[in-house]
Amino acid sequence: MSILIKPIITEKATNDSELHNRYAFVVNKKANKVEIKKAVETAYNVSVQAVRTLNYPVKRSTKYTKNGIVASKIGSYKKAIVQIAEGENIDFYSNI
Repeated sequence: MSILIKPIITEKATNDSELHNRYAFVVNKKANKVEIKKAVETAYNVSVQAVRTLNYPVKRSTKYTKNGIVASKIGSYKKAIVQIAEGENIDFYSNI
């Protein structure tokens, strides 16, 4: 079971990492805070101080077009915001 799926690299998440040393990840829906903490510490060799998790529900939308009704769905996911110790950082762009 892979706990960390991908890092979130948006303008808001990047600003949060630069100012407050917090990083955001999309994680497995069944992972808890302890598992997320261990996964980040082993993957990036940093010490984690706090983990916050957010569960996002399924989003459904309906559009009325010339061809009829088009329904779409965005799946649910779990996001984790991880705060690491001061003086440490995670470089997502090092392996590109």
